Amino acid sequence: MNNANCDFSPMKQQFSIKINEIINGLQHSLEVLGNENYCLLGNLESIKEKFIKMESVASSFYLNCYLSAYTDKFEDLSTSVQWLSKRHYGALIVVERCDPLDSLIQKGTPIKAILTPSLLETIFFLGNPLHDGAVLIRGNQIISAANVLPLTTKVISERKLGTRHRAALGLTEQSDALVLVVSEETGKISFAINGKLYPINTA
Repeated sequence: MNNANCDFSPMKQQFSIKINEIINGLQHSLEVLGNENYCLLGNLESIKEKFIKMESVASSFYLNCYLSAYTDKFEDLSTSVQWLSKRHYGALIVVERCDPLDSLIQKGTPIKAILTPSLLETIFFLGNPLHDGAVLIRGNQIISAANVLPLTTKVISERKLGTRHRAALGLTEQSDALVLVVSEETGKISFAINGKLYPINTA
């Protein structure tokens, strides 16, 4: 993965502070563990929330790093998924990287147009006949829409995943593609890469 366009220094400094806060919280929990009047649950919940927030912020940072090497439209992509998220419009967006995807995707409707936020948002507008499938992006172009992706065959026990998330995992298990997902139910944004799913900070 090409991260040459990314400056990691500010994020490392920010994460160093956050990790030290978590360490201090765990140390405090150890110190009061013998106190029967102290309940660990609140402190553990706070530490868990800090971990989740850190993962979300890191995912947002790395997402732009991963995308910028393969499309100049990564800022337009970010704008679009935020817009879709706010309106709870489900979306599945595939960014082709080094591996050709033609043999892995059941082809949908050709688009072959320059990627713009308005075009991407229109495709996933509720009621549009193309909104249920995946959009394929190659470079700065939307190649096609309403594509069908292979679903993951892994048993995922820790949480219930919808078809979009399972499709994102399925394609990234078989290729180096990056797949953005917007949940129709929650509006939450995540991306899949290398067969793993990461939440995105929507703040």
